[in-house]
Amino acid sequence: MPSWIHSCLRKADKNKDNKMSFKELQNFLKELNIQVDDSYARKIFRECDRSQTDSLEDEEIEAFYKMLTQRKEIDRTFEEAAGSGQTLSVDQLVTFLQHQQREEAAGPALALSLIERYEPSETAKAQRQMTKDGFLMYLLSADGSAFNLAHRRVYQDMGQPLSHYLVSSSHNTYLLEDQLTGPSSTEAYIRALCKGCRCLELDCWDGPNQEPIIYHGYTFTSKILFCDVLRAIRDYAFKASPYPVILSLENHCSLEQQRVMARHLSTTLGSMLLDRPLEGVTTSLPSPEQLKGKILLKGKKLGGLLPPSGEGGPEATVVSDEDEAAEMEDEAVRSRVQHKPKEDKLRLVKELSDMVIYCKSVHFRGFSSPGSPGQAFYEMASFSENRTLRLLQESGTSLVRHNVNHLSRIYPAGWRTDSSNYSPVEMWNGGCQIVALNFQTPGPEMDVYQGRFQDNGACGYVLKPAFLRDPNSTFNPRNPAQGPWWTRKRLNIWVITGQQLPKVNKSKNSIVDPKVTVEVHGVGRDVASRQTAVVTNNGFNPWWDTEFEFEVAVPELALVRFVVEDYDASSKNDFIGQSTIPLNSLKQGYRHVHLLSKNGDQHPSATLFVKVSLRD
Repeated sequence: MPSWIHSCLRKADKNKDNKMSFKELQNFLKELNIQVDDSYARKIFRECDRSQTDSLEDEEIEAFYKMLTQRKEIDRTFEEAAGSGQTLSVDQLVTFLQHQQREEAAGPALALSLIERYEPSETAKAQRQMTKDGFLMYLLSADGSAFNLAHRRVYQDMGQPLSHYLVSSSHNTYLLEDQLTGPSSTEAYIRALCKGCRCLELDCWDGPNQEPIIYHGYTFTSKILFCDVLRAIRDYAFKASPYPVILSLENHCSLEQQRVMARHLSTTLGSMLLDRPLEGVTTSLPSPEQLKGKILLKGKKLGGLLPPSGEGGPEATVVSDEDEAAEMEDEAVRSRVQHKPKEDKLRLVKELSDMVIYCKSVHFRGFSSPGSPGQAFYEMASFSENRTLRLLQESGTSLVRHNVNHLSRIYPAGWRTDSSNYSPVEMWNGGCQIVALNFQTPGPEMDVYQGRFQDNGACGYVLKPAFLRDPNSTFNPRNPAQGPWWTRKRLNIWVITGQQLPKVNKSKNSIVDPKVTVEVHGVGRDVASRQTAVVTNNGFNPWWDTEFEFEVAVPELALVRFVVEDYDASSKNDFIGQSTIPLNSLKQGYRHVHLLSKNGDQHPSATLFVKVSLRD
């Protein structure tokens, strides 16, 4: 047993009896940075405890460590890199980083920093070498992750107009469950903000005691106070990201309660609220960088960017309410709940109107043609998912061009009363920025969403590819012909093994029968999916050793999703974990894919070991 393990053991052996209780072994593993699922550790502990004393001694400890960290596939990879040696020299490590890992910065400096960071043996470190244990720790670390470590921070240009970014956006943010009877909660806003969401929806209605409330109109969802929601937003808006938050107001309030809304907005949000155009930013949308720490209102507005001058203007003016009417195409919902007349006209008070600066809601009047003035840069339209799909089909290139200078918000179809989601990928392919999903509903659509916005430091803004930012773009998302976006790649993914896959079905005797599906999401012709065989009765270290090949024509729009399921011959497979990685954030070489649970949280120790290669 290597000497460094002994020094770690001495540290962990709190009562110095040279025996290790299960608790002490857990501390020992923490000391080694080895993540392990408790039930697996306990199972191996029992197997090693031959003396049945509920503690492990000398050889038993060594056996425990070996069983826990034994990875034949890592041994194989290590031997390829080290030849006959017991350790990797700096040169051998550099060769591995260059040829296998395709690290751009592969050189002695990177190799030494990895040895410094991950090699547990002081002796090896002093000799500038990496042992097999150090090699395993490197591969399990953020540096060995399939998701590019450099993309875990904000690395993109944040100085372009807002319309050049995809924006993490939520639909009916206040709901925790379905659209008809579910609870509304400020908790839902906090969750969305903590997940990096930057565009929230507030459906405002008249409430008792002159206090506006938020709920899903004409339905039986519960109600929450507008002022409580604003407080939650104020407290959590910038915890996950410093970049601007957009509040999408759906205003159904009377004039009196609109004034109350305006008052709450200014007293609760204070200087966070953007209530006038930024200096000099009057011809195009400001950038996320310029709007750091700011909250913007999206809603109806009287007049243009600068409020109409001259006092004695009308106290309240009527504006068209077609969009809200469209969104209450909850017609589907409405007919099932209570019959309400369709209101097309909304009277709007000046105080609230003046708080809307760069996100004035307008009804979409068609794409501008050379002769017509078209939409002003600060005006934005909302489209239902079905209308967007129709626009993509009929005039995809016009939609792409429209979205270069204008924000577009997409929301789920009215029939999705169960809060189900649509795939956001097609909308992003058309350059739509504010693609609103039901954050409260887990599933493949939210997985892909979270994967897309894991990029750029999970700050909620991801820069669109250049061809979606070019006002003369000829890109057609439904049928991409040759063009700057067309850079065909061959993606090979070799799914080697899995580690510590959790039991989903908690019944005592259930053992996982895992299989892996690798999916590519992107433009239509790139969409593909392949599956491994099922490994029976093994969640601890299943071997698949299966290679898949994909051809990707528009890599800048592609995402790769790894899904692990527990195969069940008689019913639907149980979901075990998944990870979705934008293709441009996927690292090549031998990597661990760290799996997320159904709700998008990190599993402490469940991983896939894969090898990725991407060639022209």
